Amino acid sequence: MKINIYYGGRGLMDDPTLYVINRMQMVLEELHVTVERFNLYELKNRITTLPQTIKNADGIILASTVEWYGIGGYMHQFLDACWLYGDKEKIAGTYMCPIVMSTTYGEREGKLTLTGAWEILGGLPCSGICGYIEDPSVFDDNEEYIKIIEKKAENMYRTINQKMACLPASNQAVKQKVSITKNIDLTPQESEQLSQYASDDSYVKRQKEDIQELTSLFRDLMGDGDQEESEEEYIREFREHFIPQPGFKALYKIQVEGKRKPFIIEVDGPENNYYYGSVENPDVELQMSKETMDDILFARMTFQRAFMGGAMKMKGDFRILRTLDQIFSFMGKA
Repeated sequence: MKINIYYGGRGLMDDPTLYVINRMQMVLEELHVTVERFNLYELKNRITTLPQTIKNADGIILASTVEWYGIGGYMHQFLDACWLYGDKEKIAGTYMCPIVMSTTYGEREGKLTLTGAWEILGGLPCSGICGYIEDPSVFDDNEEYIKIIEKKAENMYRTINQKMACLPASNQAVKQKVSITKNIDLTPQESEQLSQYASDDSYVKRQKEDIQELTSLFRDLMGDGDQEESEEEYIREFREHFIPQPGFKALYKIQVEGKRKPFIIEVDGPENNYYYGSVENPDVELQMSKETMDDILFARMTFQRAFMGGAMKMKGDFRILRTLDQIFSFMGKA
């Protein structure tokens, strides 16, 4: 029997998830199980190729740590790669045990996220472990916690060894009836080669440069007749829905996909200014699609929800980002 462990944390010394998977690995190896660990933070440039490693495993452990919100980006990337490049037939017969430790809040939600994702992929879930651990040293002082971890490892071994059946889940029904993705007619070898291209930084960079060059070429051929109209977009909406906050001053830079220049917002108490251009050292830099910006303007989403949901990237002061939803109220357009 072989079990792979995919660790999606950052490898910090005080990460409680590391203690749990180390203990489970020790128990599984005592049961003569071959265990191979993949630290995603060390393999971040190869994550798209890792679903191929599931082919040789009877079961896997997905382990992550909630440090502030959710299961973390590395684990999300791995699950995305499983959806895009993984062998669905192999995944359908593979058991998965979720392990999520939290140093803040959200370990139960994280465990449900991993279980739900694996079920949508078609895999078989095992009973996992989740818990709030402020300091990993608590394990050294509590034999009961250690017994729980060891018991989970034994149960996973027993589940895989006996090939225990799982009741059907609604997640799989949704996958079959609604969430049907376009199948790419590729052989497993071609799919693996495609994932290797996707993980090649130089190849991806070269493709992006070619796309940008073609985009600039077509934009120049089409002319700049619509440029003036484009540079007035969003300004009226933001100006009409501005709510001054006394004493508040901030500089926002918003890059919307398809726009040649970023959208700049300057706020200083009751004063507000909007234009397309470039600025140095903005308080907050945002990146989003045109669809996301439209959702915000038509009150289908807030800036904070867009960021939390992954529809928008942000760099800067998170507190100043939250103030955007206070100084611009688009609820009247819902």
